[in-house]
Amino acid sequence: MILIRSLLLITFFVLSGLFYSQTNVTMTLPVVTLMDIEPTGSFSLNFTAPTEAGNAIGNPTPNTSKWINYTSAIAPGGLTRRITASVNKVIAGVNIRVQAAAATGAGGGTLGTSAGIISLSTTATTIISGIGGAYTGNGLSNGHLLTVSLTTNTYANLVAQANTAVVITYTITE
Repeated sequence: MILIRSLLLITFFVLSGLFYSQTNVTMTLPVVTLMDIEPTGSFSLNFTAPTEAGNAIGNPTPNTSKWINYTSAIAPGGLTRRITASVNKVIAGVNIRVQAAAATGAGGGTLGTSAGIISLSTTATTIISGIGGAYTGNGLSNGHLLTVSLTTNTYANLVAQANTAVVITYTITE
């Protein structure tokens, strides 16, 4: 009887080793903060001269060719991220505006929220806030569609200009 019990106990331990096993796994999830504008390259916005005396200058058609893509993994207890925009110079009499649409596409996680239409200046202004652990997907039709527009604000300040380059800088930060 003791022999049978001992054989059963040994068999149980041998078989349990075949059915149950443990392994320790060490993992690392890095803090990630990546953002880019897709597609790369520049675009032009041109005011239209009126064809009749007394009419206002025509505002350019807004540009909707650019997308903001980002990936974010925040530190434990870390703050949500935001994306700001600024210009390298302002143009007298002209508002340079940007609006980030709601996130769309192949992404997931805690995607950011648009601040609506923002008039840009040389001081960085938040255009998207509340970005947590998230990714937008890469390329066109993923992330936040950007609408960049120009409008006149004070006609008295307008001065004719040709091929004036303005750089919009986007930054992701906590």
